[in-house]
Amino acid sequence: MLASIDNHRDEVMQESIRLVMIYGSVREKRFCDQVVAWAAEQIAQRNEFELATVDPALMFREPDEGPDITQLRHQAQQQLLHAEAFVIVTPEYNHGYPAALKRFIDEVPASWEARPVGFVSYGGVSGGLRAVEQLRLVLAELHAMTVRSSVSFTNAWEQFDEQGKLVDPRRANSAMAHMLVQLNWWARTLREGRRQVPYERIRG
Repeated sequence: MLASIDNHRDEVMQESIRLVMIYGSVREKRFCDQVVAWAAEQIAQRNEFELATVDPALMFREPDEGPDITQLRHQAQQQLLHAEAFVIVTPEYNHGYPAALKRFIDEVPASWEARPVGFVSYGGVSGGLRAVEQLRLVLAELHAMTVRSSVSFTNAWEQFDEQGKLVDPRRANSAMAHMLVQLNWWARTLREGRRQVPYERIRG
């Protein structure tokens, strides 16, 4: 009996976590693309996660605005519904998070319940942290579990060079690694919890 329990735990630990990273900005020529590219590169160096990215701009485009929009939107929707963890990359606009991101959270179905969420933020002197703190309140209402550690870029446009690479990556890389460790732990713990007791039973 103990051996079967240990084997089950080993299988759970070996399964990749389906991680969805969400763009927080939909503006043209957005700086968000550089930050997402950096974060995706950091995640790709780890074998715990199976990464997908979802752009809210895609979810709100009309089907006739480009080829294969409907198919791409369906694919993104399936990734959101089957996600086991999330990373939101968000700027800070006027001491808050972007309206498009709030619309996305409110209107686009995703598996937020009993899933962990990590944040990568950027902005001016605050590094986007005010946006993150407000998002924690929003996601708590959706029964998501936000991890404590996060990554923030103060005066972000000064930290990336013309090729989109960090000028001094040490601090950001360390912060990202720490956040991903927490995200991985919570994702696996919550996955096992949902298997033992479906969250719908205790949601209230």
